[in-house]
Amino acid sequence: MDVFEKREMAGEKAREEEEEERLLSEGVTVVDFDMLCSTVARQAQKGQWVKLDLNGDEDNVGYGGVLRMWEGELFCDSLEDRRIAIQSLCCPWYRFGKNMKRAGFGSCFLQGSIYLILTLVALLSMLAFTVTKKRCFLYIGGAFIIFVGLYMGYHRTKMRNKFNIRGDSSLDDCIFHLTCPCCTLSQEARTLEMNNVQDGIWHGRGDTICIGSYSELNKTPLELSPPAIVSTKS
Repeated sequence: MDVFEKREMAGEKAREEEEEERLLSEGVTVVDFDMLCSTVARQAQKGQWVKLDLNGDEDNVGYGGVLRMWEGELFCDSLEDRRIAIQSLCCPWYRFGKNMKRAGFGSCFLQGSIYLILTLVALLSMLAFTVTKKRCFLYIGGAFIIFVGLYMGYHRTKMRNKFNIRGDSSLDDCIFHLTCPCCTLSQEARTLEMNNVQDGIWHGRGDTICIGSYSELNKTPLELSPPAIVSTKS
């Protein structure tokens, strides 16, 4: 009778060891995922995106962080923030300059002044064409209008690339600023302000925890032990 009990206990112990190994492997997987999330959070600090080498495989090299989105739809949500919408409609030069300062693309006064000068030249050329009926003013005005769209679309593309924001193409960015600059400026301003972007640094909404500091990127990560295994048996 003792022999049978010993065999049964040995079999039960073997099954428990197999269950522990299975749970341990699952625990290691969770730890590896947490390690990846921690690494991504550290790499996303200060808006700097550096390459992640996963397991030393050149085919698995990617960029830290996630693909972000613009805040709200371009046309449907333009009045979501009335303050930003009014500024974009009544004083787009100030709104553009403020967006560029937040994104880290120059001072508010410089960028706003460039936008204002280009827009004034385009408007004065169209006014001169209306009065004199000379086509040269029409061509000048049209060229400057296109140049304004290209200039603003270029900075929208830079903003998308810098903060890893999902978008279509540089051509679409220019078309958006040409067709509806107020709505486009409002969308950019909402995205920068709601995510607390200051001087080119994306701080986020405040609900993201960054683990470690950016200076720790070059250090070897701490070795993590697997979580304790709790037996499922009573």
